[in-house]
Amino acid sequence: MRVTKLYGLRGAVLSRHAFAPARSAAIAAVCAVALSACMGADSVVSSTSGPKHLQPISPQTMALLEAKGMDKSSPILLRIFKEESELEIWKKNREGKYALLKAFPICRWSGELGPKIKTGDRQAPEGFYSITPELMNPRSSYYLSFNLGYPNEFDRAHGRTGSHLMVHGDCSSAGCYAMTDEQIREIYALSRESFDGGQLAFQVQAFPFRMTAKNLARHRKNPNMAFWRMLKEGSDHFEITKQEPKVDICEKRYVFNAHLLDPSQLFNPSGKCPEYEIPEEIAVAARAKRNADDREAAILANLLPAAPITTGRDGGGNPALMAGRLPGFDDNLTTASTPAPPRSAAGAGASASTPVPQSPRRDNEVKASAYASNGGAGRTQEAGDREPEEAGEPQPAQQSQRSAPAALPGAAPIRAAGGGFSFR
Repeated sequence: MRVTKLYGLRGAVLSRHAFAPARSAAIAAVCAVALSACMGADSVVSSTSGPKHLQPISPQTMALLEAKGMDKSSPILLRIFKEESELEIWKKNREGKYALLKAFPICRWSGELGPKIKTGDRQAPEGFYSITPELMNPRSSYYLSFNLGYPNEFDRAHGRTGSHLMVHGDCSSAGCYAMTDEQIREIYALSRESFDGGQLAFQVQAFPFRMTAKNLARHRKNPNMAFWRMLKEGSDHFEITKQEPKVDICEKRYVFNAHLLDPSQLFNPSGKCPEYEIPEEIAVAARAKRNADDREAAILANLLPAAPITTGRDGGGNPALMAGRLPGFDDNLTTASTPAPPRSAAGAGASASTPVPQSPRRDNEVKASAYASNGGAGRTQEAGDREPEEAGEPQPAQQSQRSAPAALPGAAPIRAAGGGFSFR
């Protein structure tokens, strides 16, 4: 008897056999609102010529994996840097340590630097999130997507609200991190192979910027600095060990690589922290790095002006993509983010000096071909300045009139005999 596992909460099939019509209709109805936090009136369901969620890893990436001593089924970890508008894919090499595989330019991210606080604030989340197969959405209206799992335990301990915060394709965002279709297909393929290889969940580390002394000095007056320093601790643990940090929450704060002295106790996100210890080699190295960065930041604070604390801007995006160019899939990509202009009273604003991508309304396969040839990323426009489903407001009429996408073969991960999940 084959045991299957439901793939997400948004309409995936359990096997290659077709759903009964009634079940298909029910699943399609759930799927229609799954990405509502990132959707607006401009969104459409795109058709593809095949099961996009089952596309193989590209030959170029397979060659890169081999060159870097990585197996396609080894675990992955994602790191997001808002200000730089970059998403990094790290993968375990054959020495058992995470190493950078690729850096992707982010098309769009929403809001300001800082965490998401409440429904409708259009902020893209910051923090540490765990992505299981159930959070992957092969039937996304935004090509492909995965749910970040916001709010996590830390967010809930602080009373933060919101839902359906995604990393998705289609290059447009209202509260999410938007990639090109080709990028999210590659990310999806890599994560699928890792799940198939036995990884039960992969970690996403979402930061406001790269946690350098210079950036700490630049943003020294930001009211989120205490939160960001806490995130930096987790970043330091990862950079020191090249291992995924173990994340727990107690006293409404993150703690990293903490081992309980009394195994019978548990971490309570809102309660007092139980007694724990951090492995000495990690604690010593992290303390040394923190002290060195703090000294450097103090020096730079006397030399660099403090970054302005902005309001009313609607996020940013990679300047190469916003200018209609795709820098490609680069494992050493470093760029500066281009913020969107302040929103007008009517919605997302635009200016001649900061081009905002315009919606192409064309087939995703055509867009992917253009990306691959570096002829220019498809331009899309931020779809409004609200999160309709989160805010409890009616969905735009266009959304309810869309036809439901056909059931996809092999969309459900099937627990394999040796562990992991099969997507085939």
